Amino acid sequence: MRWNGQRVDAASEATLPGLGLGEVAALPGHLRTVRAPEFAGLVFHEVIAKSALNRVPASSSMPFSWTINPYRGCSHACVYCFARGSHRYLDFDTGRDFDSQIVVKVNIAEVLGRELGRPSWAGEHVALGTNTDPYQRAEGRYRLMPGIIDALARSATPMSILTKGTLLRRDLPQLVEVAQRAPVTLSMSIAVTDPELQRSIEPGVPSARARLDTIAAARDAGFAPAVFVMPVMPHLTDSTEQLGSLLGDIRAAGARSVMYGPLHLRAHVKPWFFAWLERAYPELLPVYHSLYPGSASRAPQSYRMELAARIRPIIRRLGLEWSAPRDTGPARSRAQFSAEQLATIGPPGVPAPTLF
Repeated sequence: MRWNGQRVDAASEATLPGLGLGEVAALPGHLRTVRAPEFAGLVFHEVIAKSALNRVPASSSMPFSWTINPYRGCSHACVYCFARGSHRYLDFDTGRDFDSQIVVKVNIAEVLGRELGRPSWAGEHVALGTNTDPYQRAEGRYRLMPGIIDALARSATPMSILTKGTLLRRDLPQLVEVAQRAPVTLSMSIAVTDPELQRSIEPGVPSARARLDTIAAARDAGFAPAVFVMPVMPHLTDSTEQLGSLLGDIRAAGARSVMYGPLHLRAHVKPWFFAWLERAYPELLPVYHSLYPGSASRAPQSYRMELAARIRPIIRRLGLEWSAPRDTGPARSRAQFSAEQLATIGPPGVPAPTLF
C-alpha cells in the first residue's frame, strides 16, 4: 500500500539532517521524520494516511478479506521476513532500510473509525500482523494499537492479531473487554529458540521465553492463543529434538494449537538471506542452494514430507493440532486457513504478508 495523503511544503523542525522532503518523495502524506534517543538505530517516518483498511482481492488466496497495517518496515529485523519486498514500493531497500526505516501511519485509528462507520461496512473479519508486526518497537512510542482495537470494537468487527511482540500484554485488558462484543483471535509467532541463533537472524525480536510468557498471559486472560512455528529452517531449527522442545514449551504455556511451515524464500528475500547464511553458517550454503535453487522459493516436496514426518507426531501427541478460529462475525470471513495458503499468499503486484 502507498499513502496518498496530504503533502507538506516545508520540512518539520524534527526532520533529520539529510532526510528532507526530497529524500522522502516516495512517501505521500509525509509529515515528519524523527529519530528518538530511546530507539537507537531507528528512523520513524510519520505519515498522514487516507485509508486504514486494505481490501484483499477476491482472487487472492489470502485467508482474510481485510487487513490493517499501522507500520511499514519492521525493527524485528528478521533476515527471512518475506514482507521485505514491500519496502521497494517506498523507494527503500529490502535490507537495512526495512529494518530501520519505519513508516508510521499516525492517524490510522481516526481514519479506521470513519471507514468502519460507513453504512457499507459489513463487519467482515480484519487481520493485523499480516505485513509487518503491529507490536514492534515503534508501538511503544506511538501506541496506535489501542485506538485501532477500540475502533474495531465500536463496530463489533471480528479481529485477529498475529505478532512476535510481547507488547501485546499491554493491551490484553482492552482485548478482554472487546471480546465480549466481537470475536478476537490472538496468535504468537515463535521460530527460533536458540539465543545465539536468534540474535543473529531475528535480532529485534523478544526472546522465545518472553513470547511464551505472553502466550501464558493471554491464556490466563481467557484467550486460547495459537502459535505459528514459522519458518522452520532446514538444518538450523528442524531437528526432532529442537521441535519437540519448542512444542513442549508451547503446550506448557497454554497455547491452543500450532501451525508450522518451512522457510519460504521469495526473490527479494533470497539474496539477503543467503548473504546472512554465508556470514553465519557458510557450511550450510551448499545445502541451501540445493534446497532453494535458482528462482525456487519453496523447499522441495521431499523436504516438506520429511519435516511433516518429524513434527506432526509431536503435534498430535501434545494435542496441538491446528484448529482455525470459527468465524462468528456477521459476514463472510476467510479467517480459516492452511499452511499451504500461508506459504503462497499474494497475487502479482500485491505485497505478501509477513507471517513470522
